[in-house]
Amino acid sequence: MCFELDAVPPIAPIEGGAVDHRDLELQSEDGNRFAAFAALPEDPTDVGVAILPDVRGLYRFYEELALRFAERGIAAIAFDYFGRTAGVGKRGDDFDYPHHVSLGTPDQVQTDLSAVIAWLLDQGVTSNFTVGFCFGGRNSWLAAASGHDLKGAVGFYGSTVDRDTRGPTTRAAEMTAPILALQAGADRNITAEHNAEFDEALTAAGVEHEVVTYPGAPHSFFDRSQEAFAEASADAWNRMLEFIERHRY
Repeated sequence: MCFELDAVPPIAPIEGGAVDHRDLELQSEDGNRFAAFAALPEDPTDVGVAILPDVRGLYRFYEELALRFAERGIAAIAFDYFGRTAGVGKRGDDFDYPHHVSLGTPDQVQTDLSAVIAWLLDQGVTSNFTVGFCFGGRNSWLAAASGHDLKGAVGFYGSTVDRDTRGPTTRAAEMTAPILALQAGADRNITAEHNAEFDEALTAAGVEHEVVTYPGAPHSFFDRSQEAFAEASADAWNRMLEFIERHRY
């Protein structure tokens, strides 16, 4: 379990920030139709982020996060993983996401991401980044090895190890974009050893990267309700914005 369904990002909205936001239905090359939520700044921008949600797919937390990016001049689009098996409609709290995860593949995530990047390109965005959380963090890093011509890939508390398919550590040598990993020091499933192995693999592959671990922070610490970790959340947000600014050109 990642964020609670009523969780919101730990970033204050910018008062008076003007953004254009909308629900979308996109189609990938294999014909899959899937839901997305886009937020665009009032003024045109050439930088954008594709947001890869946690294991439950698209819900309010990621729509709010897209708005926070757009308020800061960055085009953002969050997308859902389950169009092939659950359709494009809004879902209730009882959505059986483990079942739908079991029916999908990492390659399908990347196929859908290609359609998301294409949508950003159509909006005039030429510098694209991925930002993912948990399941999405892992897939965000894998996106850097999947031919999307990214400027960078950011992951929050993503798994780095091999599972049913080769993970980010194994595929480090295939990555063609800088990596930012924002990991939770008290994560029970993603250990310090896992993070160190990812760091070492990226170094060996010559991939520009930073692996940051927040001591004592639990998985999914990036949540306004977790006030004890507000400092870690603020640091992670600022590091991400600095990473995007540094690599956008």
